[in-house]
Amino acid sequence: MLGKIFLGIISMSAGFFAAGGVFTVLITVGLVPRFAGKTHTGGKVMLYEDFVVAGTIVGCILSVFEKQCQFGSFLLEKGIVSEAVWTILGNILLLVFGLFAGMFIGCFALAIAEMLNTIPIFARRIGFRHGIGIAILSVALGKLVGSIIYFMQGVYRYGGR
Repeated sequence: MLGKIFLGIISMSAGFFAAGGVFTVLITVGLVPRFAGKTHTGGKVMLYEDFVVAGTIVGCILSVFEKQCQFGSFLLEKGIVSEAVWTILGNILLLVFGLFAGMFIGCFALAIAEMLNTIPIFARRIGFRHGIGIAILSVALGKLVGSIIYFMQGVYRYGGR
């Protein structure tokens, strides 16, 4: 019993450390204020930060308590939705989540690159004067096409065999 309590304390501490690191990076990069500035909603920065924290907590709960968070199985067992409806609804939810998660990761990566001035330094070193916006858009579209191929071909299931 004492060993389980000790393991729980160590696990919680490690989780707090990891979460603190993620939030430190988000704050350092200034992603939330940047989103608020681009959308002209600067007065809602605290609300956005609350949603980032809430999303992180919900994501942790869903990943730690995976068996207890099987909402689709629950809805199917209780007869609330049919399997065909849940398949369509589940695909729509995955599409929406994937879209927003992809936008967040893309903006996060560009914010880190901007913070480190990698794009201007790289452009200056190779003598790239015009078309930086087109180059960045091309990289983003390339990642989009690669992701679509990755998921459409099911590479994540088989490891690319």
